[in-house]
Amino acid sequence: MPHKANLLIVDDEANTLASLSRAFRLGGHEVTVCDSAAKALDILKNQNFDLIFSDVVMPGKDGLSFLADLRAMEISTPVVMMSGQAHIEMAVRATKLGALDFLEKPISTEKLLLTLENALKLQRLEAENRQFRQRLGKHEIIWSGNAMKKVMAQVERVAASETRVCILGETGSGKELVARALHDRSPRAAGPFITLNCAAVPAELIESELFGHEKGSFTGASGRHIGKFEQADGGTIFLDEIGDMPLAMQAKLLRVLEEGEVERIGGDKAIAVNARVIVATHRNLEAQVKEGKFRQDLFHRIYVFPLILPALRERREDIPALIEHFNKQICRQNNWKSFSFSTESIQALQNYDWPGNVRELRNVVERLMLLANDGEVTLDSVAMALPYRSSAISQNTNSGTLAERTQSFERDVLLAELKRANYHMTNAARALGLERSHLYKKAEQLGIDINALRKQETE
Repeated sequence: MPHKANLLIVDDEANTLASLSRAFRLGGHEVTVCDSAAKALDILKNQNFDLIFSDVVMPGKDGLSFLADLRAMEISTPVVMMSGQAHIEMAVRATKLGALDFLEKPISTEKLLLTLENALKLQRLEAENRQFRQRLGKHEIIWSGNAMKKVMAQVERVAASETRVCILGETGSGKELVARALHDRSPRAAGPFITLNCAAVPAELIESELFGHEKGSFTGASGRHIGKFEQADGGTIFLDEIGDMPLAMQAKLLRVLEEGEVERIGGDKAIAVNARVIVATHRNLEAQVKEGKFRQDLFHRIYVFPLILPALRERREDIPALIEHFNKQICRQNNWKSFSFSTESIQALQNYDWPGNVRELRNVVERLMLLANDGEVTLDSVAMALPYRSSAISQNTNSGTLAERTQSFERDVLLAELKRANYHMTNAARALGLERSHLYKKAEQLGIDINALRKQETE
């Protein structure tokens, strides 16, 4: 699948700029031109490019000095050097400075496009290698029981298609991992996998993040920004927590899904994009549609193939394998020797309900390893890592209605985690797998006065 490149051409000859830009634009690429190295450096402070073509002999700063400045500024964009006065010594010096290729003028259109194609292939290969190294172990889905076996069978079935998938599951249950698995098993696996958490981006910025913007289109837009949809061209875009997307933005997303094209903020043309869309949410979208919080027409566009992920408490048989996986991962990251987990400690962890799901388990495993003595995690370690696990249940939930017992248990869990986090709400929310605003609401519902507790702790 051809990739549209964003190119910068630097040359002091107007005819060269015109001919090169025309050739690239006819090939479907975007081109920015400038007639000096100094201007190019200013442009590169605010804008990213896939490839730079630069002349060597220019008045003022020459191409080799320009290349040296790029490396000093830690701009890693590949550079192809061009010259009508080429000689071996010049080419060797350019290569030592990091030039990707060296072309002698005049350059045929065929040679120009072939150089671009080879450069883009090399970039994709390097990006795939980086992604592979990053994903090695980090994005692996660990399972052994029937609950995830059914999910993974569905993943295998739908991955090879272009069908839109809606992944449903609690926070921390592994929705992004499943989205990555769908991409990696699809014909688009060699293309980019681009993610956006709709709940993490302010409402006023989400359009720019998704569709991009042109320089000067709004205050602070100091350069062109390529949006997530364009970045995902030829690959997959994963929209996490789509249930939190503002209604106004939902209408604009619907148009993109229907038309297959985006328009940057401040732009004057539609840009065709070819990206598979995968979405995820922890919310009940059908209920949100009924409440008027989510567009029904968008719901029908994205809810083509729902994948429901089980919570960790619904797949307890996977916990031992997950513990072993996180054990190896954390040891590898910290250069530690492997830890052992006693049978009792694993049993205790399997009995816990994990409101934060797999994400919480990973954090607790790391905490347990830090608390362990002589490289062994014991039941005592679990008691220190999850002090509310046994005490809250035994002391406060053995009488009353189910609702009363549940509320009492939730209150004890929140109080214990708040105390452990020194009443830092962001850290407590992260440990519990909640949004910060949700934690404040929950505390209020349970009659917990956080300010009073903080004051009491400092006295």
